[in-house]
Amino acid sequence: MKPQFSVFLKGAGMGAADAVPGVSGGTIAFVTGIYEELIHTIKQFGPSAFTAWRRGGLALLAAHLNLTFVIPLLAGILASLISVAHLVVWLMDDHPLLLNGFFFGLVAASALVVSRHLADWKLWHVLPLMVGLLLAHGLPSLMPLITLMGSPSLMLIVGGAIAISAMLLPGVSGSFLLLTMGLYGPVMNAIRSFNLELLAIFAVGCVIGLAGFSRLLSWLLRRYRTATLQLLLGFILGSLPVLWPWRELVRYQLGPEGQMIPLDYRYLTPSDYAILTGESGLLLPVLATMLVGAALVLALSRYQGSKPPAAATVTRPVTGSRTTPDKEDGPNA
Repeated sequence: MKPQFSVFLKGAGMGAADAVPGVSGGTIAFVTGIYEELIHTIKQFGPSAFTAWRRGGLALLAAHLNLTFVIPLLAGILASLISVAHLVVWLMDDHPLLLNGFFFGLVAASALVVSRHLADWKLWHVLPLMVGLLLAHGLPSLMPLITLMGSPSLMLIVGGAIAISAMLLPGVSGSFLLLTMGLYGPVMNAIRSFNLELLAIFAVGCVIGLAGFSRLLSWLLRRYRTATLQLLLGFILGSLPVLWPWRELVRYQLGPEGQMIPLDYRYLTPSDYAILTGESGLLLPVLATMLVGAALVLALSRYQGSKPPAAATVTRPVTGSRTTPDKEDGPNA
């Protein structure tokens, strides 16, 4: 398989995951082995790109921005978002148990894959793991505060910055945060109807979020790699309750346009779910979709050679200054 086509398919997987509340495209990037290259590449889009263009023209600029990676990845994400938006809405409405079961298995297996790659684990790495768990649990409950801003345009910008930053984190669903902000419906409808005005405002926030958060993540991965992977593992594990198929919404609030914003769920067994709803809990079909999701992740991990996500090989920013190797610092166990 040609590298560009492989990257396109991985981008399509990221786009499909990002369209589902509760799932992160960052998880797909992590499992498919492109996560760190993605983060370090995004960081290259800044003032250093202009310097590269001044020094070496379009050839050096293309290398600096890693365009052989970026272009097929973006093409895959966009193609998937546009085509999957209709399918996801249909699955969420008509087959939510099966959809959540598939992604629960996928994310659970992702956590297993990540945990196997923490070779230089130390006792103090429990701290970032716990921080990731707490943030994954607590972030959605803070998102409805965005609705207090009043201005729809400001909400879209701030929501876009938060959502795109979350999409860079494995286990944190930007779509779910958009849902808790009351923006998921408007954004998905804008994608389906090609509402360019709304999408342009949302894109401004996405650019702001990408520019800032990618630099922070890139620095953390270069300086504190294992601790950062532990933090990401915490995010992945913390996202699992959101994907549990059998749950009951027990607390919500209404958004500015009357849409329901979920705040808290009660998690049920399949039998309790069937008693509560009067519908079948679909235990065996849901378990089957969980196994399919898990098997897909494990197969992708095996295809990648069961190697830890390697640091990206991308062009360093062209600054003319001398650089020194990065290393992980932190307290010893």
